[in-house]
Order: sequence, then structure tokens, then C-alpha cells
Amino acid sequence: MMKRNTLHWFLILASLTLSIVTSYTQVHGQKQFSIERKQLFDYDWNFFLGDTSSAQLNDFNDVAWRSLDLPHDWSIEGKILPKNVTGCAGGYFPAGIGWYRKTFKAPVEWKNQKVSVYFEGIYMNSEVFINGKSLGVHPYGYTSFCYDLTPYLNFDKENVIAVRVDNSQQLNSRWYSGSGIYRHVWLITTNPVHVAQWGVGITTSEVSTKKAKVQIKTLVKNENSSSQSVIVKALLLDKNGKNVGNNQVKLDIAANSQKENIQTITVSNPLLWSPESPNLYNAQIQILKEKQVVDNIKTQFGIRSISFSAENGFQLNGKTIKLNGGCVHHDNGCLGAAAYDRAEERKIELLKAAGFNAVRTSHNPPSEAFLDACDKLGILVIDESFDGWKEAKNKFDYSLYFDQWSTSDVEAMVLRDRNHPSIFMWSIGNEVYERKKPEAVEITKRLSAAIKKIDTSRSVTSAMTTWDNDWAVFDPLMAAHDVCGYNYQLHRAADDHKLVPSRIIVQTESYPRDAFANWQLVQNNNYILGDFVWTAIDYLGESSIGRWYYSGDIPGEHWTQDFFPWHGAYCGDIDLVGWRKPISHYRSMLYNSNEKLYLAVREPEPAPLEIKETLWSVWPTWESWTWPGFEEKNVQVEVYSKYPKVRLYLNNKLVGEQPTTLEQQFKATFTVPYSPGLLRAVGIENDKEQESTILQTAGEAAQIKLATDRKEIKANGQDLSFVTIEITDKNGIVQPNANNRLIFKIEGEGTIAAVGNADIKDCDQYVGNARKAWKGRALVVVKSKRNAGTIKLTVSYLGLPDATIDIKTIQ
Repeated sequence: MMKRNTLHWFLILASLTLSIVTSYTQVHGQKQFSIERKQLFDYDWNFFLGDTSSAQLNDFNDVAWRSLDLPHDWSIEGKILPKNVTGCAGGYFPAGIGWYRKTFKAPVEWKNQKVSVYFEGIYMNSEVFINGKSLGVHPYGYTSFCYDLTPYLNFDKENVIAVRVDNSQQLNSRWYSGSGIYRHVWLITTNPVHVAQWGVGITTSEVSTKKAKVQIKTLVKNENSSSQSVIVKALLLDKNGKNVGNNQVKLDIAANSQKENIQTITVSNPLLWSPESPNLYNAQIQILKEKQVVDNIKTQFGIRSISFSAENGFQLNGKTIKLNGGCVHHDNGCLGAAAYDRAEERKIELLKAAGFNAVRTSHNPPSEAFLDACDKLGILVIDESFDGWKEAKNKFDYSLYFDQWSTSDVEAMVLRDRNHPSIFMWSIGNEVYERKKPEAVEITKRLSAAIKKIDTSRSVTSAMTTWDNDWAVFDPLMAAHDVCGYNYQLHRAADDHKLVPSRIIVQTESYPRDAFANWQLVQNNNYILGDFVWTAIDYLGESSIGRWYYSGDIPGEHWTQDFFPWHGAYCGDIDLVGWRKPISHYRSMLYNSNEKLYLAVREPEPAPLEIKETLWSVWPTWESWTWPGFEEKNVQVEVYSKYPKVRLYLNNKLVGEQPTTLEQQFKATFTVPYSPGLLRAVGIENDKEQESTILQTAGEAAQIKLATDRKEIKANGQDLSFVTIEITDKNGIVQPNANNRLIFKIEGEGTIAAVGNADIKDCDQYVGNARKAWKGRALVVVKSKRNAGTIKLTVSYLGLPDATIDIKTIQ
């Protein structure tokens, strides 16, 4: 039986999400002092890779251990080797056991307070100790949890938190998981009378642009031995901090108990949340005792309405929204699983730029920073709990813990995340192995009931599929869901709708190459909410999915055998360095109106070899007109267009004109004998040339071009700047055949957090000071230190002048 403390059980009964927390004032004797309610606890940990006895004890000597800050993923730091136990599924990265220790002082002012430690995510099987005392074991690597430290603290003395992380039992995942304390850690200090952890739940009803009702449920906990009478004050603030509504009520709470308070506030002329206008508010909750604020938190939320029906599909604020969705795993490419706030935010920026309006967090709850970014930038979210249930997909996966932990883990997901306006649906599973058995229906009902006990405002789904003739066997299981998730089976929707007209369908996964067919089904049928492609972004692990290869190579899909050195997935619309593949432009053009013309070239086959595809691949296609060795040989040029026609010119000579209407799937393919120079596509409307786009042959590599997403970052030891490197000719055109090694040197107030390229077959380490370019590109992730100043990054490439870029760090 696994150890759990009473606080863990309590967390499952509480609710909250973001908790942007302020300080509060307490009286101790004749002295007033200010206590920071929620402190970031990421800095100055010691780490040891391996297992060791007695590391939980205070007097254990960890002087030889490595000092580091969180978040931390030790797997990404290791070598990619075929012998590593994570294998094809885990990207051939190392795993193992690791220990973390942190020493801190508990001030005497905390003596009459309640102190807890909150972990956003540890992968996996963590055991946490305080001063040698085990607080509990948490198996699942993706749910957040908290432990009460109060009974074990040494006040005004040093205390030691130790964490043992066990990712040694392999295989336990079908994709790259990472290893370690890969998300934030917080220290939470409260008055004995306080808002419970995850203790605020906010819903909005009767929503219009004229008014909206905001309901706030606050769970207040009294950890005193006597009853307490307090005032619960709720204040709603807009983005400028202006008061848009408030309410306060008296609450009497018995000793050592908790009580929920419900307040409803009407907001006039609310600014509604949507992907186009992601307006946000804050609810400030104060607990007052004898006119003194004893607890004070802020919770971010959005005002919006959601509804689902077979007649109108998914409606947001009364308007039907067609979902152009993408599935994403939790890794951040070359950073591994480390959930830096900026990396998570950049991921959402990339999705938005690629035209997505929705994301599915396959197959686990994401980081809080990820959801914050979805709220802020405007991306709808299917928040998913599990990949599998009781039946194992891998020997050591979550199936070992499902019976004991699944209810509490799904509750933890909902309690933590429910105030995010971006989340419009909960998902409880993905292609679970028992999906054809009656017990799957019972599990669905149990997990759905656990969710609905907390949140009735959203629908529940899960992803179901089969490639055989047993589709009808899913009818009872689908009936147990609010929305039915179809993986790769949207072609069955029309027949299903005739049999069950009330069924609401969303395609939870699809093949990239089926973009047009799926888009058409979504557009033409209101009962289909949208399509979520597998995947939006390339990821580590599930190695070689999306692979293309040449005749003579070993054939097969990614599950048939190992294809090392492939150590990741190449089925994303966006690659590992953030470059949008041509399929991304095509998909976005189908769903959006901001892009009307795009030009790319299908990679020519190097005769006598032929290019072979796999199920999740698309033909390798590039933004390049540089194909040495193919002079005068036919090359296929693709033009994606929302214009009625397009023309293609090569070196100012007309190659041809083709229609690009719905009938042609908004696509034209020209066969062109390759000749270096300038390739130009032009959109034609009313027989007049409108916009144009070009590809130009690159000359020899002549310079290094550096571009950063941000030239100014916070000096907090965690903020990131993503520096894209391009090897170009003298005219600034990317030389796609420049694949030599780049050397990186960093000076000043920063470090190199990671290096990478988009080549899934390049097994160089992602942590280091060198990396090969691929297709003329590479990426360096620069991390700030904790001092204001300047970071100077110098990049070298054989035979070319060095390039430098400066990044400022500010307090």
C-alpha cells in the first residue's frame, strides 16, 4: 500500500487554478510582519543521478552533488544511445533514479502558520522527505500535488527537503517523458484560516456583451482547534486592475474543518474571452478576521459561455467555432521536458502563428504555464488525463497505479485547471486497450462522474479508434461520453450520424496528409466539432513516426521495429526548431483567411532511389529552389492558394497557369525542369495578378544570420531567449545544404540551456556548446542568470565570419 498523507487526500476535495498570490500581514506578539503566501522554490537544489542510501537525512553529506535550479530534466542531458532502456518509445534517452535535496531556513514567524510544499510535476514515482520524514509517494508524473510541512519543521533552523525520483522501471511511456522535477516547486505559507489549496472555483453564466454572472466558490479551511468567524471578500478586477464587481459575506467555520462559500457577482459590459480576443479578469479573494486580512489570493479567469450540440456544434459565446486543432506532447524539443514558462509560452505562440485555434494535451495534464499561455494568447484546450487505463500499453506504465490513483489524479487535474477559460473539454483517455470491453463503459462513467462532481460546465470526451470491423462495438462507450473522440475514423461519421443523430463528434487525431478531407467533413457537418492533427509539433520519442525513407532502407512503420538513429517524431506541422513545414501553411490556409498563397518544392527522388512514405508522413517538401545535381531534371513544385488561379514563373518566364479552387483542393502542382534562379508564384483574381511569393536559388554559404525571439529577458535564472541560426549566401538566402557543425560561445549574464536542430536522426546531445546545422538551420536556447546585464552569444561555422548577438537581462 502506498503512503499518502492526509493533506494529499484533502487536496482532492479542494479547488483552484493559477493563484497569483500576494503577501498578507500577521501579528506575532506586539510585532507585525509580512508573509509571502507563495514563494518560488526552484533555486539552489543539489542533485545526484543514481540511488543512494540515507539521502533523505539532514546530516547526509551532499557536498559533492551537482548544484542546479529547477525545472530540471536529467534525461535530456544524457547521450542518445540504442542501448538506453527507454528504447524507441522514449527516444533512446537515459532514465534511472535521481535524488534532489534543498536546504532552507524556516523563520520563527512561521511557527503559528501552515507551511506546505507544492510540486507542479515530477516524473515519476517521487517520494518526498522533510528532515528525514517521508511525506508520501506520488506515482503519476503529470499531476500536481502538495504536502504539509508544518509538523516537521525546525523553526529558525535549517531544514532539508529531499526528493527521490524513480524513472528506472522501463518501459513506462510511449513517448519521451523526461526524468526529474521538471516543473516548478512552490513553498506555500498561510494563516491557519486560509483558502484551501486549489480552493477557488469560478464559473460564468448568463453571458452576453451586456452582462455576465460570475459565480465564485471558495473553500475556506480552518486549521485551528476552535471555531472561527471570518469575512470572505471577493473583488473582480479587469486587466487594468479596475474593480468591476465585489461581494462579501460572513462565514462561520467549525474547528479543524473546511467550508465552501458561494458568491455571485454580476459584471456589466464584460469583455468576453475568445481565441481572437483573450480577455482576462482576476478574482481577488480575501479572508478577513477581526478586520485583518489573514489570506489574500488572486485567481485569473475569463468570462465566456460554451455549449455543445449536434445541431450547432461547439459554440463559444453563442457563435459556432470550427476547431482547427493539433495534438501536442509535453516536451519542449531540445529542452526536453523542462517546463520553463517561456518555453511553454513560445509553444503556444508557434501554434497560433500556424493557424491553430485549439490544442489537445496528449496524453496528460500539461504544465500550469502552458495553460496560462493558452489563456493569455487565445488557444482552446482539450485537457487530457491519461494515455491508458487498467490494461498496460507498456509493462511499467500507469496501469500499475490506475485502480488506486485514477480518481484522485483526474480530480487533481480538474481542481487545478478548472478556472482556465481556454479549457473547453476534459478528456479521460486515449485509445485505452480495454475500449472494446464492457468495463470501459463503467470506468468512463466513474471518471466522468468524478469530473462532473467538480465541474459541470464542460463536456467529457476520450479518444477512441479501431482499424478493424468492430466499430459498432463502441456505441455503448460513446454513449457514456458527452462528445465522442474519433482517432483517424472521421470517415465513419456520416454513417454514424444516420444511426445516432444526437452524437457529437470531434476527431481527436488525424493523419497529416488527410487535411483537406477532414477540413471538408468539419465544414459540412455541424455535428463534427473539428479535427486535431497528429501532431501540431514534432516531439521526442515515439521514434520514427512520420518517417520517410529511400528504397533500399528498411521498410516499416514506427511500431514494427527500431529505426535508430531516429529518436523522435517527424509528423508535426512545426519542426523541433519552430519552422513551419509546408503542410502547416496548407492546413492554416484551409481554416483561416490570413494566408492566401504559398510556394514549396517536393524533394526530388535521387534516381535510381525512390522516396517511400509511412502512414503519418507527408512527402518531404521544402521552401527551397536549391537542388544541385538535378539540373534539367523534372521537379514537382506545389502552390497552395486561396485565389481562383495561380501562375508560376521561372526566371521571369511563364511556366503555366492552373486553377486552385475547392475542386483542386486549393492546390496546384507544376512539373518544372530544374534550373537555378528565381521561382515565382502569383495569385490570380479576375484575371489580374495579385500577390506573389518567391523561392530563389542559394549561392555558397557566406554568412551566419542570428535572430532571437526576444532581445530582452528577465534576470531570474529561468527566462529564455530562443536564437535561430541560419547559414545563408551573401544575399541572405538560406543555404539548405549547409550542414556543418556550429560552435557556440556565451559570455555575460546567461548560459546555454540547450542546442538543437530539426533533424530527428542527429544524435548529438541537446546540452552542449556545438550542434550541426540541418537544412541550413539550428537553434540555441539561452537562459538568463540572476543578475541584470548583457549576454553575448557568438556563433562560429567553418570558413565563415563569426556572428554575435547581444541579449539584455533585466531585473
